[in-house]
Amino acid sequence: MATKSKRDALQAAPNVYKLLLDNERVRVFNLLFKPGDIAPMHSHPDHVVYFLDDGKLRLTAPGGKTQDLEVKAGQTVFLPAQDHEAENIGSTDARLVVMELKKAA
Repeated sequence: MATKSKRDALQAAPNVYKLLLDNERVRVFNLLFKPGDIAPMHSHPDHVVYFLDDGKLRLTAPGGKTQDLEVKAGQTVFLPAQDHEAENIGSTDARLVVMELKKAA
């Protein structure tokens, strides 16, 4: 079962994150970021992100360091466990699927 905390992505940004699957091995979310939408600071374990649309996102680390990403539909990335804020800085909707990996039972 997923560990819930004040920094859990689903709790931090229910306007963006929609839970699709949660089991002992993985948690899968569908995300829809409208232009200007922000997912406030939250945590992820190791995770895989699949981008359904082209888009421009900004990730902000707890210390304030930012990383702007220009992504293409079909792009897939692995991200190690981290805390960040995410913002759609583009002019179009950004849809993506996030798959959080859990430790094997």
